[in-house]
Parts: sequence; structure tokens; C-alpha cells
Amino acid sequence: MFKLFRREAGFYRKLLALALPILLQNLITNSLGLVDTFMVGTMGQGPLAGVTLANIPVFVVQLMMFGIQSGSSVLISQYWGKGDRAAINRVMGIGMYAAGAIGLVFALIMGFLPSQFMSLFGSDPQVIATAARYARIVGWSYFFDSFVQVYNGVHRAMGDPRRGLYILGVSMACNTFLNWVFIFGNLGAPRLGVEGAALATLLARVVSCAIAIGWAVRDRRFRIDPALLFRPGGEMTRRFVRFATPVMCNETFWGLGTSLFPTIMGHMDGSEEILAAYAIAGNITNLCTVGVFAIAGTAAILVGQEIGSGNADRVYSLGGLLDALAFLFGMAAGAVFLALLHFFIVPVLYPLFKLTPSAGDICTMMLTLVFLFLPLRSFDTTNIVGVLRGGGDVRAATIIDLLPLWVISLPLAALAGLVLQAGILWVYVSMMSENVVKSLVGFLRYRTGRWVRDVTLPDLRERA
Repeated sequence: MFKLFRREAGFYRKLLALALPILLQNLITNSLGLVDTFMVGTMGQGPLAGVTLANIPVFVVQLMMFGIQSGSSVLISQYWGKGDRAAINRVMGIGMYAAGAIGLVFALIMGFLPSQFMSLFGSDPQVIATAARYARIVGWSYFFDSFVQVYNGVHRAMGDPRRGLYILGVSMACNTFLNWVFIFGNLGAPRLGVEGAALATLLARVVSCAIAIGWAVRDRRFRIDPALLFRPGGEMTRRFVRFATPVMCNETFWGLGTSLFPTIMGHMDGSEEILAAYAIAGNITNLCTVGVFAIAGTAAILVGQEIGSGNADRVYSLGGLLDALAFLFGMAAGAVFLALLHFFIVPVLYPLFKLTPSAGDICTMMLTLVFLFLPLRSFDTTNIVGVLRGGGDVRAATIIDLLPLWVISLPLAALAGLVLQAGILWVYVSMMSENVVKSLVGFLRYRTGRWVRDVTLPDLRERA
């Protein structure tokens, strides 16, 4: 087994050079979510529950954008390995068309039908009213963010994750400052509460979009070709549909399925406390799993570039190494975070959010289960998002990611929470159960070796 960890000189240095900026990007993004939650949470449990409800469809939009970004990366990382910049321009153009269209549709729905839309995700009239006020403004931010997500994803796939780090860093600083201004009415601004949080997010996304456009125009490392960007062509569109669409569907339906968990919680007795606890547990979980997604993102880049460079014979062992590193990282991180839960998170962070004792107990239970399952989740994420998807095996990765969620976890959670009314503990245990199935099936798929595919070949023949 130790032979697996012996790599050529400079490999681990390259791995860290890619993973650290991705980790920091994820940390910035999720820290921003925690800051938003904290600032809104200071207004009370009701506003926090409302923003949590509004963020259910926002979460789906973000995952759809991530799906487009990841689907584009499957192609771009291999084209970058081949040095085909024209093809990358075409893929980038298709990604921006798709992301922009999705962002606009959701902006229109959330902007003009906020109350009707929010009522799909909860039953408490007060929570729905708060969520609608937030959604009406924040929905437009994701139209601007759609282009930034694709732009950052393209450069990440080409081995330059630092660009996205800089853009997100500026966005976070703007968002945090504007939250302070508009939520609490500082510097002469009106005190807008949850609407102020939404406005701050919108303005920060406009700023990050402007920075990305300016950077793209002046970039010398990778020059934008407007003719290819805006007219990518039918052949590349068909290739994008073939290999990127399954990834987009994967993230969309995974996001939709995952968003049904808080929807189930929103229809349970005591939903306000449960949703408030879920909001805080979710943000803390996102912060604690940034390393997991950094390893997965790095795996997708390395595997894709290795295949594109013509070194497919080295990909199998590379995938095994990255999966093993992810599992070991999950074990170490899970143990550390379990200790932090009891010595820092509960005594220090909980009081900042003004949780009731009952909501605090629910939050602790949620985080305990998350950290116990972290080794399996880390392996699943890296194997599916990084190794299988980066290797071009997008259909198998989609099936492995979605079936356990929709066939096992969701039915069990709905049964426990809505039919048997067994309580939030069993709903959360049901949520975690998918990780066990994904690990087993994903490992078996990795062992076949049939996931190594060059998606740039025009005459590619799919194998089972």
C-alpha cells in the first residue's frame, strides 16, 4: 500500500500548489455564508429561519452553476493538456450561455414571484414572508455570479486557481462591509435587516463580475477570442452536451434532492428551531469541509490534464492515491472537528447566534453526525467529483452520486420526519446514509479502471 504514496519528485508540491488556492476559495465562500448567518442571526431566530428558507432554491442555483463549471472543466482540463486554446474558448462560451440563462430564469422567478416560490419550501407564514423579502433581491445576484463562476472554473481547470481566489476575496470583503452598512443601517444608510443582507450580496456579485470582465480583457496568459466565445459552433456544443450535461444534471438533481431535506424539516413540528439549527450546522459544516472539496477539485484537474497529455497509463494509480489521501484527510479532520465541537463551537459560537437550548442541542447532534461520517464523505466527493468525473466517466459518476440520494436517503428522511414523526435525529441519520452506499459502489467502479476516457477525441466510443 505504501508504494501507492511514492510519486515522482515535485508531485506533492504541485498537489499543494493547486489545492491550497482552491481550499482558500472555498474557505472564503463559506466564511461569507457564516458571516451572513451571524449578522442576520443577531436579529433573532425568526429572520435566520427566513433566510435559511430562501437559501434553499439559492443552494440549487449555486449547484447548477457548479455543475456547469465542473462539466466545462471535464473538457477544459483535457484540452489544456493538449494545448488546444481555441477549443477552450468554445467551451467557455457554451458554459457562459448556459449559466447566464439559468441565472436569469431564477432571478425572474425570485424577483417577481417570491412569496409563491418560497411557499413551496415551508409552511410557517412569518418565515415565508421573511424569505420572500430576501429572495426578491438576492435572486438577481446569481445572474451576475453565473459568469464569474464559469470564468473562475475555466482558469482553475487550466491550473490557475489563484485567479478565482483573488476575485472571491474582493467579493467577500465587499459583501461583509455592505452587510454591516445595510443590515444595521451604518454610515447613514437605512436599516434594512434581511433585505440589507440581500442587497449586500447583489452589489458584491456585481463588483466581482466587473473584476472578472476587466481581467479577461487584459489577460495575456489566456486570451479571449470573441469570435469563438460567442459562436462556439455545433460540434463543440454537441461535445459539451455529451460530457458536460450529465455533470450539470448531476449537480442540479443532487442540489434539488439535498434542498428537500430542509424542506422536510420546514414541515416538521418546531420547524423554526430546526431550520435555525440547520442553518448554523450547515455553515459550520461547509467551513469544515473546504479541504475535502479542495482535494476533489485538485483531483479533477490532475486526472484530466494527465489524460489530455497522453499519460492515461498513469491515471489509475493517480486516482487511487487521491482517493486514499481524501479518506485519510477525512479521518484526521473529523477527529479534530469533533474535539472543536465540544471545546470551541458549542461554548463560543452558539451564544453568538442566540440559539435556544433546544436548537443548540439539535445543531450539536447534526454536527456530530457530519464529523463522524467525514472520512466516507471525503472519499465519496474525491472519487466522484475528482477521479471518475475528471477521468471522463461522467455518466457513472452521476448515477453513483444521485441514486443513493433519491432512492435511499430522501425516502428514509421523509418517512422518519413526515410519516413516522420520529424526530430530527432520524431525519439526519437518513441524510447521512447515502455516504455508505456511495463509498461501496464508487470504490467498485474505480477498481474496474473503465473510467479513464479521453473526452476530446472526435471518434470516442463509449464503453460500458
